[in-house]
Amino acid sequence: MASLQIRMFLLVAALFGIVYMIIVLIGTSMGYRDFYFYLMISLGLMWIQYMVGPKIIEWTMQLKYVTREQEPKLWAMVEGMAVKANIPMPRLCIAPTAVPNAFAFGRSLGDGRVCVSHGLTGLLNEEELKAVLGHELAHLKNRDIITITLLSVIPMIMYRIAWHFMWYGNRRNDNNGPSGAVIGLVAFLFYFITNLLVLYGSRVREYFADKGSVEMGNRPAALASALYKLVYGSARMHDTEAMKQVEGMKAFFLNDPSQAMHEIHDLKQLDLDRSGTIDSGELARLRGMNLNLKSTDKMMELLSTHPNMLKRIKHLSELA
Repeated sequence: MASLQIRMFLLVAALFGIVYMIIVLIGTSMGYRDFYFYLMISLGLMWIQYMVGPKIIEWTMQLKYVTREQEPKLWAMVEGMAVKANIPMPRLCIAPTAVPNAFAFGRSLGDGRVCVSHGLTGLLNEEELKAVLGHELAHLKNRDIITITLLSVIPMIMYRIAWHFMWYGNRRNDNNGPSGAVIGLVAFLFYFITNLLVLYGSRVREYFADKGSVEMGNRPAALASALYKLVYGSARMHDTEAMKQVEGMKAFFLNDPSQAMHEIHDLKQLDLDRSGTIDSGELARLRGMNLNLKSTDKMMELLSTHPNMLKRIKHLSELA
């Protein structure tokens, strides 16, 4: 996991380095001051997103918060792992959707919330459910939800700078500097690059959370089996109204439900005994295999918020 930490550090450095470069480019070659206004708007939007984000999620998913008395088993699982993770007990909620999944959100570690859907609780056994909850608690412990929120504002800044200079770039104060249109095109290129980097960071944090669940005492095979069932459950709901309703939330989810139809074909080959689960023996077999992903799979992962599922379960096999 040291390599993952290094990659996350390099990601943050690269993103802020790009912001620094574009500001220096504008500041040294143009007489513009308006782009600072757009910078402040972007930072303001980030602050609003940070403050009202949890409420938007609650409204979107129609979440219902539950007490220990209402969900004693679920509450006990979360409470026990929160103690192991040495973090405050998060608020627990249920999403009334049949799409099987779980996610964590909140403004800070003390404001953490863990949510499971109705479709999840009936799909997983107790061990698999604990592994999934451990994954979500690891997101809270790693504070990666806040990190991704902060990093995601950088492509937004690049986009606004590009938009401003491409539309108003002819109003220049320095005839020796590059045209506003050129700066706009450079900013748009940086927007595309930084967006890819933020997606990369989103995928990396899933690996961190998987490892965090294992560190709380959950077996890698239990989490791998849970992921397999989530993919299968989402594939069965392909193109349903319930799936369309959660489309905007998939970046928060344990896996991307919209990729389920594609992933189910890859994961079936791991379930050698056709039991509908991935056991320790099947996971050990994957550990010794070399994955040869198709070019289309690599491209889909590049543009996705979640890792390729085969690569992710391969990583779990290496934690076993």
